[in-house]
Amino acid sequence: MGDKEVKEELKGGFRASMFIFVLSALDNMGFVANMVSLVLYFYGVMHFDLSNSANTLTNFMGSTFLLSLVGGFISDTYFNRLTTCLLFGSLEVLALVMLTVQAALDHLHPDFCGKSSCVKGGIAVMFYSSLYLLALGMGGVRGSLTAFGADQFGEKNPQEAKALASYFNWLLLSSTLGSIIGVTGVVWVSTQKAWHWGFIIITVASSIGFLTLALGKPFYRIKTPGQSPISRIAQVIVVAFKNRKLPLPESNEELYEVYEEATLEKIAHTNQMRFLDRASILQENIESQPWKVCTVTQVEEVKILTRMLPILASTIIMNTCLAQLQTFSVQQGNVMNLKLGSFTVPAPSIPVIPLLFMSILIPLYEFFFVPFARKITHHPSGVTQLQRVGVGLVLSSISMTIAGIIEVKRRDQGRKDPSRPISLFWLSFQYAIFGIADMFTLVGLLEFFYREAPVTMKSLSTSFTYLSMSLGYFLSTIFVDVINAVTKRVTPSKQGWLHGLDLNQNNLNLFYWFLAILSCLNFFNFLYWASWYKYKAEDNNSKVNLKALRTTGERKQDEEEKKDMRVKAKESSQTSEANTEGPSSSDETDDGRNSREWKHS
Repeated sequence: MGDKEVKEELKGGFRASMFIFVLSALDNMGFVANMVSLVLYFYGVMHFDLSNSANTLTNFMGSTFLLSLVGGFISDTYFNRLTTCLLFGSLEVLALVMLTVQAALDHLHPDFCGKSSCVKGGIAVMFYSSLYLLALGMGGVRGSLTAFGADQFGEKNPQEAKALASYFNWLLLSSTLGSIIGVTGVVWVSTQKAWHWGFIIITVASSIGFLTLALGKPFYRIKTPGQSPISRIAQVIVVAFKNRKLPLPESNEELYEVYEEATLEKIAHTNQMRFLDRASILQENIESQPWKVCTVTQVEEVKILTRMLPILASTIIMNTCLAQLQTFSVQQGNVMNLKLGSFTVPAPSIPVIPLLFMSILIPLYEFFFVPFARKITHHPSGVTQLQRVGVGLVLSSISMTIAGIIEVKRRDQGRKDPSRPISLFWLSFQYAIFGIADMFTLVGLLEFFYREAPVTMKSLSTSFTYLSMSLGYFLSTIFVDVINAVTKRVTPSKQGWLHGLDLNQNNLNLFYWFLAILSCLNFFNFLYWASWYKYKAEDNNSKVNLKALRTTGERKQDEEEKKDMRVKAKESSQTSEANTEGPSSSDETDDGRNSREWKHS
């Protein structure tokens, strides 16, 4: 084995992931600080009203997560994932510089006008340009970074498949630790000192993070991009439509497949959505070319993505709930008692409570729950990814129910005696429960979409997690506008649930309970689709069995035993040629299965 091969073997794994964890921590420090505090920046500096501040933030967050699809698509098709991360990272840093300049210069702030939005002219151009350039940069990084880190572990190697499950937990922990610094230190600087100082800290931290990512290049496993996933999907749909009148063959082995492309994973045929199988019918006198016939693997890729879509849709409502904790809950905290002894807590810092919970629970989950669950389920992650998502959906519904109860208590006290508001820390209940929900759902979705995705679509598929977040934030904006419009007509006061600037005159609790009921109904919808979903690992008989995660000594012992059995069988056959009975029943089963698989291949 040459030196070059040795170096290649040493690449990847957790040593390579450390650089990614550093970027995740530093980048999320700024990302989460912006997520929880920008609503106050829009309200106090840019002079948006209450609902417009919330909607501007949710639109920004929605755009950020939606644009992760762009990063995922580019890293799957044109550039490798490292190059994509660094490219979009440079756009992110540029946008942060623009945001910092506008926050620092008073003449780039709008004058108060008493309207829903006071931003116009050149100020508006700079404001929205920096905001959505930041969304593009952050989205592109998220669309490629998660899959890039997961690429450092081989799914087919039992030990690395086990490490891959841990990678997603540690990635969440690194981002959580960075977020804790963001919602405490950075938010305090922004709200108590000056907004531009907070943006400067975020800009420097992100720059250091991307520099660290670049320095780790010698340690990475870098996968080259392949054929456009959009093109592969379109080919299946077009060819299946062209062949819609052709009868399906009686045997699946008659469907078209190519096995010369050793770099691509072959996916076994499944019986779901059989109408797509028509794309794999190779007709007589037609050459096997793209847009004329598709392989079974290509068709199964489209089936996998189609099966994922209901799961994706089932998590949108939860992210709509998440948007409320970063908008209305922050505004709630701003009119509550912010004192902790002699220290004044910035309202946007209240999310530190679920983050602290998560920083403790993630290691406990990884070191205690997962090993215990593995012994029972024999699954590399302890429990399946969809089981994790289901737990998160239940907890999000509970969180919104509690949020409504706390809002009633806060509003009643605010109306009774505005000078003595209840403590900010009453919000910790809803935040803590939702933090645990996020721990289960976010990691479950990231791992689910990465593991189940075809090889050619890993980044794009992983971006589905962020697409769910994006749609959740946009749906939040729609809900706020629609509910305000509807309740304005039906309430006796002719005021919407979320109208005006005074939370004490609103019915925010009813909005929270509306989301709780919606979340509960959505959970049953998720149960249906999760039970219908068929894991790719079960389809191609490649599910990792933890029984394979044995020590090297045990594996060697098994290999020696098998070798001895083969030698004895050979000796037996040589001494009794006339009465040869063939291999044992177990060997016959294995050989028969292998021969059939080879024939199918």
